[in-house]
This record gives sequence, structure tokens and C-alpha cells, in this order.
Amino acid sequence: MSDSISRRRFLQLTGLGAAAAVMTGCGPASRYVVRRPYTDMPEYARLGESTYYATTCTECPAGCGMIMRTFEGRAIKAEGNPAHPVNSGKLCSRGLTAVQGLYNPDRIKGPARRAKRGEESLAPLSWDEALGEVKTALSAGVKTAFLLGLAPDHLYDLVSELAETAGTAKPVRYGALGMFEARATLVEAARQLFGEARFPFFDVAGADLVISFGANFLETWLSPVAYTRGYSQFRRSFGADKARGYFISFEARRSLTSGVADEWHPVVPGSEGLLALALANLLAERGWNLPVSSVDPAAAAEAAGISLEALTAVADRAAKAARPLFIPGGQALAHSAGLEAARSILALNLPKGTLGQSGGMSLSPAAADAASMKDVQALVDRMNAGQVETLFVHGVNPLFELPAGLNFAGALGKVKRVISFATYPDETALQADLLLPDHSALESWGYQRTLAGTAASAIAARQPVVVPLYDTRSSVDVLLSAGLLPYADEVEFIQSRLLPVLSAGGGNFDAAEIETFWARFLQYGGWWSAQGAQPAAQAAAEAAQPVQPQSLGEGKFRLVVYPTQLGDGSGANRPWLQETPNTSTTVMWNSWVEINPKTAEELGLHNDDVVLIKSDAGEVEASVYLFPAIRPDTLAIPFGQGHTALGRYAEGRGCNPAEVLAPVLNAAGDLALGDTLVSITPTGRRRPLSRYESKVGVYGEH
Repeated sequence: MSDSISRRRFLQLTGLGAAAAVMTGCGPASRYVVRRPYTDMPEYARLGESTYYATTCTECPAGCGMIMRTFEGRAIKAEGNPAHPVNSGKLCSRGLTAVQGLYNPDRIKGPARRAKRGEESLAPLSWDEALGEVKTALSAGVKTAFLLGLAPDHLYDLVSELAETAGTAKPVRYGALGMFEARATLVEAARQLFGEARFPFFDVAGADLVISFGANFLETWLSPVAYTRGYSQFRRSFGADKARGYFISFEARRSLTSGVADEWHPVVPGSEGLLALALANLLAERGWNLPVSSVDPAAAAEAAGISLEALTAVADRAAKAARPLFIPGGQALAHSAGLEAARSILALNLPKGTLGQSGGMSLSPAAADAASMKDVQALVDRMNAGQVETLFVHGVNPLFELPAGLNFAGALGKVKRVISFATYPDETALQADLLLPDHSALESWGYQRTLAGTAASAIAARQPVVVPLYDTRSSVDVLLSAGLLPYADEVEFIQSRLLPVLSAGGGNFDAAEIETFWARFLQYGGWWSAQGAQPAAQAAAEAAQPVQPQSLGEGKFRLVVYPTQLGDGSGANRPWLQETPNTSTTVMWNSWVEINPKTAEELGLHNDDVVLIKSDAGEVEASVYLFPAIRPDTLAIPFGQGHTALGRYAEGRGCNPAEVLAPVLNAAGDLALGDTLVSITPTGRRRPLSRYESKVGVYGEH
């Protein structure tokens, strides 16, 4: 097939007029047209006019639709796709910085070989040599392993098929955001309760009461843009029969979500499951058909650190609500008893009969493949046992994202060959023998299943919006070069995976054959079902066994580690994100530890004092931030800083709290990071934090 195509042929293939072609920038021809910047303009671009591409944001796994404006061959501005069912034209701060990922000055610009792991110096490598190395590695069969991130889905699907063909182990999928969201725990709880391993979707927009147990759904949890949109509708009044929704949050520290709640109850971390059982008992007394547990509401309230009167008032409000919704979030599930807590909270949604209805909970149409920390631990065990000769890594930075106590670094040293597809020079890429850089997200094809932000079946499309800037290559095409699968290239593989969707019909567009489907798939930014919520099967809930929150020893504090706009840490190389003030503290460009002012006074600590936070697993240093909206027995550190690599904007800033997290798992295999206990010690040093708020106005400091 020719690499170029005439303007006339382009318009014939798309079936569009000249003006429409400029606005859509997609269709079968876009596979073959070479996009070039200013000096060598593509023939379908016009001087002084913008071209718009529908694609998908991959800054997190939510799969929001994106419209990228390009101007004379350059990506200029990202906006939300107004037709997409997940985000309806909106984007979060991470999505808006996609162009900074494309033009990041520290990108890996071509394939290279590293003589010694850990050294920055690289020897250039031709793609022919690189592809030969890949083919050799894949021939090792069971001695080959894949560690992939949570996006993109089409790469995971291809590697899964490749692993089955080559006789290698199934790829392991992991991401720090998935760890903080407790994805595996949420999916396993849904499986145990409803018999299907699927993500639950909570229709916040249609509820009249929302009770959240640690779900920071307006900021970083699962699909924050979708839930923010739902929350805005939840808060509106629509006539006499739709009053403004009421929101109650149980969370140890006040996140952005808890900050807008009508009631925020700072409960003891790990007590959420106990509270759910106590609430179930109180609601059963008020006529709800719920199993009664042995939990005494008064004792549960005391263990959680709230009053019985407050818990009883919550039960009274829930009993009167027509469409109450109970949401178990990542912080509530990040404990040894997280699975039991998830089941107890989800079960509260059963009695009102709102499953699959407006204001209720439903299950995503597609089955979820939520890898857990247990899967990563199994991979580390294989690496330590010498069962992995070649490790392929894509879309994840395990040396930064995994708890130090897992000792992934030590296991990596026992792997003969590490091949990284990293686009940026992160910590794991620094320890890779071969760097085979993938295109950036805005230079790539692909798709993402949207499992958590809508109840409808949806597949978001991704397409290149600019010509690749450097000598990078699609990771799918690199793996296909081994000749183990019958696909000519990445596009052919993607189209093969879209055939069942084409046959199913009932979506936002119809097509008779794959080329027409492909053109419209790209033009609309994806395919989504016109059907509404998928109802969750009714289940008979059994009361879980009550589990008390972890007790504190002398001088110990509970630790909350939470993600920010930096996501899994990969956003730290975006100066726009670094410059964005944290929603709760207004701090930028650094890490901090949040301490209740009363606790700080007892310890003799002040704002900007550098302290040592130490657990049984490790230690980190951070500057003190006096934060009144956190429990006195709890500390909190944001995740995302503390890089030793990843480029000029990320390196040498703050600390990485993963270094203090112990690799303790819950029953679903997720990390019980909320059970980490730490001590705090002053260092005698000070490091002022950059922040917008005035310490004079807030704290009276001079």
C-alpha cells in the first residue's frame, strides 16, 4: 500500500466535502496520509485553518473522549468530545496537558541499547536490530513475561493473544491508580455479590442521597470527569419532584469530594466496613430488608470515631430517601478487611430496588480484568526464581509505583533482558537493557474500553493527530514483527477486534462493513451502545464478619497515601500539572505531609518543618503542612512526586510515599496500604513549600 494518497482519492474515501474533511480529519485515508508540520504541509490541511481529530485521552484508564485541535501539522489544544458518553465534552487537568506529553523535551527519541543498567548513556540502535532482539526474546516462550499498564486496552488484547500463541504467561497489568482505587477488590466484591466480575457504575446524577465511604470520585477515583458531571446534576433541582441531592462522606481526611459534602465525618481509616454493618442494622430496624450482623451500632460508632447520634441521623436520612446510593471508594477498601468492607457497602444498595435504575447501581457491560498486587507479587516471585529471562514493560513504571517492600528492583536484577517501550526516561527505563520507545498517545492508534464511567457499553477510539516527531514505533507493530500473529499491522489488528462490535449493532452509528465502520469509529471518537444501564442481578446479601480498625501503638500514626493531579506519577513531567495548586492545600512542585494542627502542636512542629516519616518498610522526608481537615491520629502524603528520573520537570522533587508502604495484601489481592503505621520525627530542618494560600490569613503566621 502506498504511504501517500492524493487529495482527490482522500476525499473519495471519506465521502466528505473539503470543508468537512478539514473538520473531521479521519476516515480510512488517515491511515495512509502522512501528516507533516509547517514546512511540509499535508495536502488536506489549509493554511490558517485548524483540523480537528476525535481521539481518546490516555492520561488515566477512564477513556474520556477528546477532540484535539491541530494547526498546520501541530497539536494545539485538547478539548472534551461532547458526544462521548463518559465525559460529554469535559476534560480534567491531566487531559488538558496531553500536548505537553507530545512535546516534552525529555522524550526518548529512538531505539537504543544500554551498556550498563542505571547509566544514562545509550548506544543508538537501528529498528532492524531492535526487531531482531524482540523476535529472539519472544522465541523464549515461558521464559518471557509482560508487565503492562492500565492503558491502552488494544495493546493488552494483542499481548494476551501473543502470549497464548507463544506459550508465555498471561500479561500482568498494574498501575498505581488501580492500586489506590482498589480495582481488584471492587470487582471481586461485585463478583461475590452479583455473580459477575464487572465494575459497578453508580448513577450519582439520579440519586437523591449519596453516601460515600472513602470514594474521592470528584478528583481521582475511577472516572472523575464522569462522576463530576453526574454530581453536578445530582446537586440541581428539577421541578417539584427532584430536590437537590444530599451528600454524606466518611473519610479520614477531607479530600476535594469530602470538601463539598453536606456532612463530612472524619472516621478512623479501616472502620468503614464496620460502619456499613452498623448502618445496615440501623436500617433493618427501620424496615429495610438487610441481614443483621452482630455489630453494636454504639460500639461501631465509637470505634470509627463518630457519635452514635451522627450515625443514627445518617440512618434516618437514608431510610427516608427514595433513591439512596452507597459508594465504596479506594480508601475504604485499602485495608486487610477491604473486601469485606466492599461487600458490606455494596449490599446497602440492594433493598430499595434501584439496581439498574435511575439513581442506582449497575454493572458495566464488559467483564473486567482487574489485575491485583497479588499478580505482581507472583511475577516478582517468578523473576526471583530465575523463571523470567526477558521482561517487556509498557505503560507502567514499577520501580516508582510499587511499594519498596516488594523489592521489584532486586527481582529485576535477576532478569537477563529488560525491554522497555517507555516514551519517557522513567526509573524503570533507566534499568532497561533495550529502549524501544512507543509513540506518544497523540501519535498512536488504539482503543480503550470504558468500564467505570458509564453504564452503557463503550469503546473509545484513539488515532494519530500528528506525524510522529521522532524515530519511535508503535509497540503493537514491534511485537507483530515477530511474525507470530496473522496481522499485517496495528490497524488491521484493531479492526479485527472491532468486528464483533460491527456485528452487534445498536450503537451510535451503523455500518455495513469494516472500512465504513472504521471511518465512523474514528470520526465519532468511538462506538457506544444506545442502550441504558445494565441491571445488576439481585443477590441475597449475607452480613460480613465485623472487623475492628487497626489499633495504634505509642507514637504511631495511621497513614493515608492519595493520588493527586499527577495521577500514577507519570504526570510529574508536565509543568502545567506541577504548577496546578493542590485542591486542598494549594501546594505546588513538591511533597508534603498533612498533620492536624493539634497533633503538630503536641510534637512541636510548624509549617514547613522537614520531618522523617518511618514505617517498618522504609522512610521518607517531607515538609509539614498544618491541615485541620484530617484526624489527629492520621497523617497524609500525596503520591506522584519523588522521582529520580522521568526528566527535568519531575526529578528531585519531594518524596515517594511508596517507599514506606508494606506489601501486605487483602483477600482480593489488593495492597492493604491503609494499614501502614508510621512514626514521625523532626529533622531540625525547614523547607518552605510553594503554595497559593496565605499563611498569615490562615494561620496568623508572620
